[in-house]
Amino acid sequence: MASFFFPIFVKKFTMINAVRNTVLSVLNKNNYGYLSPSDFNLFSKQAQLDIFENYFYEYNYQINKENARQSGDGYADITKGIEEAIDLFSVTAGLAQNFENLYLAPSPTTTGSDYYLLNKVLVYQSLLDEGETTATVGGGTKLIDDQADFTVDINVGDIVALTKLSGLEYVIVTLVENATTLQTTGGAGTWNAIGIDYSIFKKASKLEEAEQVAHSKITMLSNSVYTAPTLTFPAYTQEDINLTVYPDTIKAVGQVKCQYIRYPKTPKWTYVDLLNGEPAFNASAADYQDFEIPLDDEVGLILKILQYAGVSIREADIYQFAQAEEQETNQEQS
Repeated sequence: MASFFFPIFVKKFTMINAVRNTVLSVLNKNNYGYLSPSDFNLFSKQAQLDIFENYFYEYNYQINKENARQSGDGYADITKGIEEAIDLFSVTAGLAQNFENLYLAPSPTTTGSDYYLLNKVLVYQSLLDEGETTATVGGGTKLIDDQADFTVDINVGDIVALTKLSGLEYVIVTLVENATTLQTTGGAGTWNAIGIDYSIFKKASKLEEAEQVAHSKITMLSNSVYTAPTLTFPAYTQEDINLTVYPDTIKAVGQVKCQYIRYPKTPKWTYVDLLNGEPAFNASAADYQDFEIPLDDEVGLILKILQYAGVSIREADIYQFAQAEEQETNQEQS
């Protein structure tokens, strides 16, 4: 006798599954036909991007209203809510150097394909030491520089930035072994080559935000003792993917970081085919990805996905469908 294996999936709330169930419920009730998993995933990606990009439009709109004194007390909560949604996609990363105080701006090439927009440029204040590795021992977990004297001003907890082929990394000093050797956090492959450039910053080193300045003004500012950028009040200009940071003494490996906003991850409703051909939701799949925007935007997602599927429906009706779907799910679980 042939035996069949039916996968058992633990039921837990996931927004993407709840959204799909409501979308299918609307389509079925109105005889609009079937929406395949691939089409649902395609529409879900675009719907999430639409809502994500609208955060910035709404945020600027609310700020402009506040500046024009056209908003009441309740609008402050709206602005705060949008800020919290945007903060979900905030990333802080070190910037690779092009040459000395010329750093590579965030881009799909330098910080990853998830880059959306630059928010802040940040500069470490307290540079303690810099150099390059001269040996490799200890399984690649030790920084060795025969030209250094780490016993002078390096302490446990200090921050070490290093450049490798894979990009910029940051590790922490865990032990000052001797004048030329530091033990650090990081994997066995961290210090696995001679000639790795590094910089060390004090563990309590403050990250100061640099001010963006127009190219037409930076020369004038730099020529005045009153307005010239300093380590405490740094500045930068941007041209294409290059950020020039001032003063030009800011040129250590990993000394400049950025805070940028990334795109939300592409949602994917994953499934397995059962014997009857109907797909069954599988949140355990390796490529599964839920929506990343807040749960408050669930109805907005449903509306937009239905619009992409060619359906026009009122928001109030969506709440009714979603509530009915939730009740049905709760009955099944009980």
